[in-house]
Amino acid sequence: MDDTGDTEYNNTHRAFLQAFLARSTLTYEQAKPILAAIFGAQEKRDYLVEDVTESDFIKYVTTINNAVSPYDLEIRSTFHQITRQRIYALVNSTSDAITQLATTHSADEISFLKRVLDAIFETNNTRRHEVMAISSMQAVKLAKAPSDRRTSQNGAETQGSSGQGLTLVQAEKMLKTVVEEGWFEKSRKGFYSLTPRALMELRGWLMETYNDEDEDEEDRMIRIKQCYACKEIITTGQRCPIRDCPCRLHDICTQRFFTTQKGKRCPVCKTEWTGRDFVGERAAVDMKEKAKRRSSNGTSRPAQSFVEAESDAAAGEAEVDDDDG
Repeated sequence: MDDTGDTEYNNTHRAFLQAFLARSTLTYEQAKPILAAIFGAQEKRDYLVEDVTESDFIKYVTTINNAVSPYDLEIRSTFHQITRQRIYALVNSTSDAITQLATTHSADEISFLKRVLDAIFETNNTRRHEVMAISSMQAVKLAKAPSDRRTSQNGAETQGSSGQGLTLVQAEKMLKTVVEEGWFEKSRKGFYSLTPRALMELRGWLMETYNDEDEDEEDRMIRIKQCYACKEIITTGQRCPIRDCPCRLHDICTQRFFTTQKGKRCPVCKTEWTGRDFVGERAAVDMKEKAKRRSSNGTSRPAQSFVEAESDAAAGEAEVDDDDG
């Protein structure tokens, strides 16, 4: 634009903000045609997408953030953990996940989502296997509230919840809805995990909810970890072979990190980096493979869930625990 120096919030910024409200996320490339249309309408001429610069985009984001910050809103950005494409999202900067979802979903639906999150970051996220995802089958099984329903952080059940949970059809519909809303993403193999937008918006809540910061150092469980290289939350990538070592790296961060190092060794504990110890969906596949191998040897039955596979794999590896550090 000719007036790229103008930072006063106006109708063009409002139009661009509407684009964020209508979408869960935007990339710079996706934003360019939107800005081109806005600039063209403002200048009453055709405005080419190629004429939109990254400087235009950043200035619009900065101006909008200054305008919406009093309302606890902010356009934030992060890299996709697999593609490393920078993603921008309009997020609520103060409220937690339950508060935000309560604006559009019932108490029973929120309780169901909380059970799914607990399964992702507790049940399927152990020292042995950091899956941090949930299969479609396992998620749907959480539709009904357990008889000994877990309480929320403040010790009370979700306000307004009937305690009956959802039907299987309702649970499937809810999972589809949160994917469409940009909270969850579903892989080709049917695993649900949090999107980059969700990780940005829920970062503080996730760490407060699932990291045992108040426990003794030896017993403390840090379930929400950061990539050693980029410092962003990691839910898919690689891990140090030593289970108690905190080092985790996204796959792309691993490629970049080790190009500057002599040999592939963990930057924290200096153990050889195998590239075969995973975080995310691949950890679930590895877990099931170990359970199948034990089953083929006649020592256990095939695991039907993450919990069963975890138990089978743990039994098979018990003899080498001491060697893992």
